[in-house]
Amino acid sequence: MAQLHYGPARVPSRESPEAAIALLQERGYTACEMDFEGKFWMEYPWAEKFGELARDADIVLSVHAPIAGFMGHAERGKKLNMAVGMLDHSAGIAKAAGAEVVVFHPGFLLGRERDAAIDSVVEQLGELRERLEKKDRAVPFGVEIMGRVRELGTAEDVFAISARTGWVRPVIDFAHLHAVTDGGFTDTSKFEEILEGADAVIPPDAPFHIHFSDIAYANRNETKHLPYGEGTLRIEPLGLALRNFDRPATVITESPDEASNRCTSTWYGAARSNNVAAVMTKLSAFFGPYET
Repeated sequence: MAQLHYGPARVPSRESPEAAIALLQERGYTACEMDFEGKFWMEYPWAEKFGELARDADIVLSVHAPIAGFMGHAERGKKLNMAVGMLDHSAGIAKAAGAEVVVFHPGFLLGRERDAAIDSVVEQLGELRERLEKKDRAVPFGVEIMGRVRELGTAEDVFAISARTGWVRPVIDFAHLHAVTDGGFTDTSKFEEILEGADAVIPPDAPFHIHFSDIAYANRNETKHLPYGEGTLRIEPLGLALRNFDRPATVITESPDEASNRCTSTWYGAARSNNVAAVMTKLSAFFGPYET
């Protein structure tokens, strides 16, 4: 199995980079997503020190850009300019910290046909890339699979955007996929199918970037993240599916509580040692057996 990294979707302390890394190490994490969904809270010196300490600790970093920093606006103007500025700044923080990818959302259909919306996303990403190259911050970006069944951001949309840009990778959110399929991700083959689609458009040496948590949904739309075990999405089939790919993976847990993060990290430790059977035994003690 290729190398795996696992960690939370939030920096565990904003007190200092040292405090944040100490908590990540104490909890056994080897990845962390820098959380700017709501706002930027980290200055460049903080990011630089955080990145330096993370590298020394073998912790892989990623950045989640603000939610409003999406591409594919139907009209040019203030909102698009603001989004570009947010993604530009996210890239600057990522460059300072040595993060492997900047995660962003693909936007909305806004009354357009799906192909037209994707064309708009790709066009605006191209313009963003030119801006980032001039500033020497053209880091890899990742477009996230979304959790609303009739909006932009299906797996097929994300794979198409990645294939057409070359520098934008899929961010595979299995909670969102579970929601839009009405709880369909219970079988290892479903996970393999999505990983195969991503594998086809990601550069050869780049890792899978995966978001995972249990999820509540209604009418095939996500409603909220759940503590692990309260819904029907399980980590075991993802572990089995990843064993079939010779590609590293970074798994980011978006669970709302630390106990869930720790529980799913039990899987991570066993998977890294290539002992999926051991993690199934441990998790089954909490949540019942997983049937293949």
